[in-house]
Amino acid sequence: MTTTPQRAERVENASVTNRTYLPGFGNQHVTEAVAGALPEGRNSPQQAPLGLYAEQLSGTAFTAPRAENRRTWVYRIRPSAAHTPFRRISRRSLLASPVVNDCPEPNRLRWDPLPFPEGEVDFVAGLFTYGGTGDVRAQEGVAIHLYAATSSMTDSYFVDADGELLIVPQEGGLELRTELGVLDVAPQEIAVVPRGIRFQVRLRDARARGYVLENHGRMFTLPELGPIGSNGLANHRDFLTPVAAFEERDEPARVVQKYLGGLWAADYDHSPLDVVGWHGNYAPYKYDLRNFMVIGTVSFDHPDPSIYTVLTSPSGHAGTANADFVIFPPRWLVGEDTFRPPWYHRNVMSEFMGLVHGVYDAKAEGFVPGGASLHNCFTSHGADATTYERASTVELSPQKVDNTLAFMFETRLPVVVSEQAMAAAHRQHDYDAVWQGIGKRFTAPGGFASPAGVSLKNVPDHWD
Repeated sequence: MTTTPQRAERVENASVTNRTYLPGFGNQHVTEAVAGALPEGRNSPQQAPLGLYAEQLSGTAFTAPRAENRRTWVYRIRPSAAHTPFRRISRRSLLASPVVNDCPEPNRLRWDPLPFPEGEVDFVAGLFTYGGTGDVRAQEGVAIHLYAATSSMTDSYFVDADGELLIVPQEGGLELRTELGVLDVAPQEIAVVPRGIRFQVRLRDARARGYVLENHGRMFTLPELGPIGSNGLANHRDFLTPVAAFEERDEPARVVQKYLGGLWAADYDHSPLDVVGWHGNYAPYKYDLRNFMVIGTVSFDHPDPSIYTVLTSPSGHAGTANADFVIFPPRWLVGEDTFRPPWYHRNVMSEFMGLVHGVYDAKAEGFVPGGASLHNCFTSHGADATTYERASTVELSPQKVDNTLAFMFETRLPVVVSEQAMAAAHRQHDYDAVWQGIGKRFTAPGGFASPAGVSLKNVPDHWD
């Protein structure tokens, strides 16, 4: 826990470089951009310091257990209530759960990278929903989006009242200016913006593309380690929260709010990112996926992919997540007499995969950075024919899987694919072909096969 308020620069129109962050997952942080912005000994004095307004941002119910309670006190130049009524605006290709599809299908699906749009398109306008599960109104399930942006947000800001956003950049860095400070996020890093926190996305490069998991369920937390013990996977200290930084701009601004799937806009006469100091544990954060401590076999076989879980959104069923964020980073493979790529399987969980860079070790071709695949519940999948042939015959020695980063959004509920994703020009309609050419290898020494192909070896003469 940070006890001394951390200082930061004021954020004007120019970007702040050499960021300072507050380490620790779920910590109670204390930070101010101007000395004396935080009151002493109380949260809501009769008059807040420096002429600021005190405001509480609650991420959980007031009476949530202390260990689960998430709230932050902010001290801002104007209350966030100072805006015009919201008005409905077009949501373009951004949808919400429940996603409507009159005929959802169980087929395996794969897409090429989301194409970049022509002209100037910012982060919000560039969101494209692939599918979702659950219901935002019941605060259950997820929605899965990709974004492709070619311009920064300048006088507009975004807030998601439906869920927290897990952002996975694939190409191009992002500057996330939030009410509570600024996060710089590049490919191989992730950012999480909690539900209800306003932010703006500025591009670090000419264009940016990536993936977004919108979590409607319980907030992301670190998975339990069980017999792994007290260390491993993603460590608390590597999660970084921004120090306080604010915009003092008395200019027209627009806040776009996602509410029950729709987009609504309200006008401000100032920047909504005017928080000069804050304290609490409800805040955005980032994490460098290269800090993930990979654990695997040192004998034979390999563990379930859950061993690669970075963050989890628990459900009401122990061990069965509303959503998991799982990564497949560089790692050593040393299993003896082991088929080292992921084995063939059918899973009660639905698996949406993306690739940040490199090659995924279960697919030799067709799955490229920026692409995506979906294997819904109990949909058979695994290594393609080329990968199986290589992995089942190669001479086994210690092998470094390097220069790659794949990930998986996993959920216990079936994902309903949007009609726009099914009809998208970048969908691969021949995906099933990757499993063609997997030949029959069965041999049964001394056995006898019936004309129907069923082995009758050791079958009794009479059926009971």
